[in-house]
Amino acid sequence: MRTVEHTRQGEVAQVLTLREEPRRPAPGPGPGRGEVLVRLLVRPVHPGDLVGVEGMPGQPELESEQQPEQQPEARIPGVEGMGVVESVGTDVHAPRPGQRVAVFPAPGTWSDFVVVPAALAVPVPDGVSDETAALMLVNPLTLRMLYRALEDALRGRKGPVLQTAAGSSVGRLVSAAADRHGLELINLVRSTSGAEKVRTLHPSQPVIATCDDDWQGQVRRHAGERGVQVVLDSVGGAITLELSGLLADGGTLVSYGQLGSGTTPLEALRLVARGLTVRGVSILHWMNRTAEERAQDVAFAQDLAQSSPDLLQVAGSYDLADFKAAVEHARRPAKSGTVLLTTPLTADSVQGAAR
Repeated sequence: MRTVEHTRQGEVAQVLTLREEPRRPAPGPGPGRGEVLVRLLVRPVHPGDLVGVEGMPGQPELESEQQPEQQPEARIPGVEGMGVVESVGTDVHAPRPGQRVAVFPAPGTWSDFVVVPAALAVPVPDGVSDETAALMLVNPLTLRMLYRALEDALRGRKGPVLQTAAGSSVGRLVSAAADRHGLELINLVRSTSGAEKVRTLHPSQPVIATCDDDWQGQVRRHAGERGVQVVLDSVGGAITLELSGLLADGGTLVSYGQLGSGTTPLEALRLVARGLTVRGVSILHWMNRTAEERAQDVAFAQDLAQSSPDLLQVAGSYDLADFKAAVEHARRPAKSGTVLLTTPLTADSVQGAAR
């Protein structure tokens, strides 16, 4: 059994280690009532996974949660993945052992095994690859949360809407949804080469590279007299001030990530004078939705994985033991898609699985 873990926060290459133990009949405590044990095969490297390892300004260090005489608790990154149900606890009628499932939220997926509530083990539709299944939940569910925030902010009005990191995995989903729903979307990317890629995929949507000196002027020209009504921002940091300046009075900045560097003081945004709204959206709050709403979101994600697997693009795959190389790839600015960590497929891991 292999596990990637850390006992303190810091640079990934310095604090993460691979722990290997002899295979046991049951790795750790077995599944309890209403739980399933999943043998993981593929798990993504999300930006949020790395933030959890490195920490954020203002977050307490892991060691501060321990008493001085105690050993620091080992933490395992990852919240999403796919695998095969190894065993089930009492009162579990589905999924069944041998069935392929995607799991989220499942803290600790950078491991060979994880125990999750049976309700959070989502059956993988027939015909969906393991790689696509590993990306089936977090990003599509994030899209659903962003669109709800967008609808609330627009209040029935028309765009324009500006999104940052349009070439990212979530950005691609937003652009595809904008094409389907007729959303007036303006895309921001870092580089001219990135702009060309997005422009090829979505020729009807303006794409602007922030490396251009006049990128803000380009946004204003595309937005026209109405100005930008909503910004969907996964970058944050120093660019927040410039993004808020592009909003029309009364507009909304929806923040859902922190890929950028630097900081922006809240007072600099002129929230009161311009009537601006700042709203945070996090996939970690998805469980606060009702069971019915979550079921609708999961059904959307399953359908997307079946009908549009190209939107769940893979940038590269690495064995779990090669997590340092995977993280390095995940941080490349020009990558397209999501980097995956894999576990070799063995005969007993798919025994009885629905392929």
